[in-house]
Amino acid sequence: MFLKGIKDKFKQKSGRKFIKQAMQKPAPKSTRKQGVSKVACIVDLDKFYKADVFYEFLEEFKLQPNAVKIIGYKNYYDKNSPYSTPVFSDKDLGWNGAIENSYALEFLNREYDVLVNYYDENNLLLNLMSIKTRARLKVGFKKVGPEFNDLMLDTPLSNFKTFKTELKKYLGVLKEL
Repeated sequence: MFLKGIKDKFKQKSGRKFIKQAMQKPAPKSTRKQGVSKVACIVDLDKFYKADVFYEFLEEFKLQPNAVKIIGYKNYYDKNSPYSTPVFSDKDLGWNGAIENSYALEFLNREYDVLVNYYDENNLLLNLMSIKTRARLKVGFKKVGPEFNDLMLDTPLSNFKTFKTELKKYLGVLKEL
């Protein structure tokens, strides 16, 4: 038990080191063209429970039925409990910033036009997922900061409708829609 705690501390330290190193490198260039055809959402399910509302982006942005991918983060989750959204947690953290979760790896193997970071507090796992996700435009909350988001919205986490409206407005300004 004691050794597991030490091991987890070192994994977190190596994850923070990975983030620091990734921040110093230039962001990889996206091969995706301008416009929105694929949207990814990383959601903190501990604070925002209704992850299914992100499928409203399909109608809002006139996307194909499988164009929105959602993955949720929970501080702790039971693998035997059914979740409607694929989930990852702190126990999926590996060495050197690796994420050891099949749902997360599948999510990270795709390239997206827009990544929505729907969390408002810095969290090691959420930040790792954000950095590792290949997306042309990353959108999130002001509290998380410009290190992880290209576009930051200052709306409450609980008010998805306002977030969606603001996102659509700014994507229009950026000539993405």
